[in-house]
Amino acid sequence: MHSSNPVFSRNESYNGRSSSVQTDPSQWTIDTNAQPGYAPPSAATSDRMTIDSVVEKTAITLGTVIAAAAVAWVVIGQILVEGRFGQAVVDQDAVNTAYMFAIGGALLGFVLAMVNSFKKIISPALVIGYAVAEGVFVGAFSKIVATYVGDVSIVFQAIVGTFVAFGATLAAYKFFNIQVTDKFRKVVTIAIFAFAGATVVNLLLSLTGVVDNGGIRGFNTLGLVVSAFAVVLAVLMLVLDFDYIEKGVQAGLPKRESWRAAFGLTVTLVWLYIEILRILAILRGSD
Repeated sequence: MHSSNPVFSRNESYNGRSSSVQTDPSQWTIDTNAQPGYAPPSAATSDRMTIDSVVEKTAITLGTVIAAAAVAWVVIGQILVEGRFGQAVVDQDAVNTAYMFAIGGALLGFVLAMVNSFKKIISPALVIGYAVAEGVFVGAFSKIVATYVGDVSIVFQAIVGTFVAFGATLAAYKFFNIQVTDKFRKVVTIAIFAFAGATVVNLLLSLTGVVDNGGIRGFNTLGLVVSAFAVVLAVLMLVLDFDYIEKGVQAGLPKRESWRAAFGLTVTLVWLYIEILRILAILRGSD
C-alpha cells in the first residue's frame, strides 16, 4: 500500500515496504488439508489499528487543539477596549500578544509537523505537541480575524463549516464508494505542494514589501478565490486521509499508527478551518 501523502509516506507500513508475513516457525501451523499456513494472530488483534482507535486518537488531538486555542484566546484578552471618552481603541499589548502567539504557534507547529511527517515511528508526544502549538496559532488567528470583522460568532460559523465539510466528504467517500487511484493521489499531492510553495513565496514577497495587502493571501477578492481553491484542496486531502486510514485498517497496521492517522486528519482539518474562516472574514469585510 503505497502513499504519496507526506504524513504517511515515510512509514513502511503505508508505503508498501512492510510485510506482515510471520517468519517465526512457532507461528506456523498445518490446516486440515495438510497445507502449511500461519496461526491467526488473534492475541494480537487488540494491538492493531482500528477505526475506533483512529477516532479516539483524533478526538484527543482535536480536543488538544481546541483547548490550546481557548487558552490562547483568553490570554490575549480584548484587542479592542473602551477608551477614555467611550470610543473603541486598540490595546497594543493585546495585538502584540496575538501576533506573537500566531507566528510562534505557526512556526513551532510547522516544525513539529515536519518532524512527525518524516518520523518512521510515530511519537504520540510529538503529535500532542503539534496539537498544542497549532491550537495556540488557531486561537490567536481566530482572535485577530474576529476583531477584524467585529463579530466573535464568525469563529463558531467557521467551526460548523469545517465539521459540515468533513461530514459531507466522509459521507460522499463512503456512500459513493470513491476510489482513490494513483493518478488521483499524484495530482492532489502535486497541487498541495504547489499551493504551499506559492504561499511561502507570497509570504516572502509580502515581508520584503514586493507585494502589498498580503498578495494572494490578502483579505480581498483575490484572497477569496485562493482560499476557495484551498478549501477544495483540503477536501481532496480529506479523501486521501480516509483512503489511507481505510487501507491501514485493512492491512492490520500496529495500533500506534492510529496516532499518525489522527495527526494527518488534524493537519487537514486545521487547514480547512483556517481557509473557511478567511472566506467568511473576506465576505464580511466586503459588506
